[in-house]
Amino acid sequence: MSSTSTEPKTDHRTRVTVLVALAANLVIAVAKAVGGLLTQSPALLSEAAHSVADSLNEVFLLAALRRSRRPADARHPFGYGKERFFWSLLAAVGIFVMGGCFSFFQGVEALRGGGEETFTGYVAGMVVLGVAFVAEGLSLLRALHQVRRQGGTADGLRDPALRTVVAEDGTAVIGVTLAFAGMALHMVTGQVVWEASASLAIGALLVFVAYRLGRDARDQLIGEAADPEAAGRIRALLEAQPEIDSVEALLTMKTGLETALVAARVDLVPGIDSEQVEEVAVRIKRSIARTVAEADQIFLDVTERSAREAQGSPAATGERGGA
Repeated sequence: MSSTSTEPKTDHRTRVTVLVALAANLVIAVAKAVGGLLTQSPALLSEAAHSVADSLNEVFLLAALRRSRRPADARHPFGYGKERFFWSLLAAVGIFVMGGCFSFFQGVEALRGGGEETFTGYVAGMVVLGVAFVAEGLSLLRALHQVRRQGGTADGLRDPALRTVVAEDGTAVIGVTLAFAGMALHMVTGQVVWEASASLAIGALLVFVAYRLGRDARDQLIGEAADPEAAGRIRALLEAQPEIDSVEALLTMKTGLETALVAARVDLVPGIDSEQVEEVAVRIKRSIARTVAEADQIFLDVTERSAREAQGSPAATGERGGA
């Protein structure tokens, strides 16, 4: 397939993007944790938990990139492409548990504890957030640059690993801004409620992002159909074949980032013998593979019916629908 030569290069760029994000998050997580412990800042501690969660998620994504490229075997005849979706789902769970829940906990604890926090070292904490903002922003720019190189939002964000990095870095930039604002308002007003509110807002943001990423990964894991444009091209190709009388059903399912399973049930025009049926089936499958590069597994249910049988078939009467 034509995608075979481009996928390793795409994966290499994605791996570099993930490694950049991992390095940034590890350094930032340590800085935020130290600053948060020194200042007892709930917003800064929430951001530290956020960075730890992001770092763990980057490890998940690196595992996804490596494991999803394993070749098919007897236990997994359709390959390991869905590993990419599985590890992305784990990353979403990590964002929810380690980031969102801890941020909520810090916000509630700050409200319960009142204004006992000391301002010692708060300026240093805000400097840490400033450095984190720059690092996360650079990592986000790197990820967005790759999205642009891979065809923009529609095509670039099909990769769950890249989509997760963009979501994490974008959320991190917003989260650092919220933490900075909360700390600054706490210092100016002396009211811890501002910083607690920032921590709660960070938690809500992380839960929302985790939900969106988890929903996308779930759809892909349970068997998402191929892109409508690709399915439309396959159906048009089938209907254009002179030997095909009707396309009763066309089913597609993504088996990986750049691979899909295609199953079609077609009726042939009357008068084709068994040898011709085999030749027609082979030719059609080759045509589909050339037309739609991601169609690496193609199955045809080929039948030959008389005109009267075809008119009374469930497909013709609408009793059995196709994709």
